[in-house]
Amino acid sequence: MKPENPRNDSAAQIPVSLKENERLDELQRNGYRIIQNPEKFCFGMDAVLLTGFARAGSRDVLLDLGTGTGIIPILMEAKYHCSHLTGLEIQADSADMAERSVALNGLSDKIDIVTGDIREADRIFKSASFDCITCNPPYMIGKHGIANPEAPKAIARHEILCTFEDVAVQAAKLLKPGGHFFLVHRPFRLAEIMVTLAGCKLEPKRMQFVYPYVDREPNMVLLEAVRGGRPRMTVEKPLIIFQEQGVYTPEIREVYGY
Repeated sequence: MKPENPRNDSAAQIPVSLKENERLDELQRNGYRIIQNPEKFCFGMDAVLLTGFARAGSRDVLLDLGTGTGIIPILMEAKYHCSHLTGLEIQADSADMAERSVALNGLSDKIDIVTGDIREADRIFKSASFDCITCNPPYMIGKHGIANPEAPKAIARHEILCTFEDVAVQAAKLLKPGGHFFLVHRPFRLAEIMVTLAGCKLEPKRMQFVYPYVDREPNMVLLEAVRGGRPRMTVEKPLIIFQEQGVYTPEIREVYGY
């Protein structure tokens, strides 16, 4: 399958300057590429599936909380051509990679990368200023079993610097009334997530479970909530990742742009 949009040739011609241990990966969308460092953290399938699940319009202003290396804003721009996108990231090294990837793809006029704490997002941005907010938050609670809590991978995976409640509270403050909040998380925390969203007046409206194989338990859940929305939620058909070992289903291939 061809990429969703034609290749961005001007971006392809921009020279690339990589730091130690960094690599450049193709994103199969509009010719975009991303700088990553496997020693620190690389985006996973959850971020890609979130952009496939999320919805946005060309006039929308979007914020990605905990953007990492900027994968979600870049893919959302490629898919929806949002009016403006911002990624907020607390780890300076990740924010630096994100900013360089944005420049590499010729998107500096459309995507801003801001270094800052999710817990202080309402001090960084104006309240009720975003149409859409996306987030691929840390899934694991606390620091249990972590050898180095300051390691970039630990911060990305565990609730060391922020909790899900922190994320939901800030999303509720920064979304416009009727604005949409899209997130990916783990099913084992679904009850807590639903209660937290409702407590922040972020009404769950759409949900999809993601299964590694058709006969396995789901290992991800995709959610859409609306600030001030009315109670009523649609559960979409399950998304299966693999037909068999190493072979993606047609739905996953479409999300990836193959």
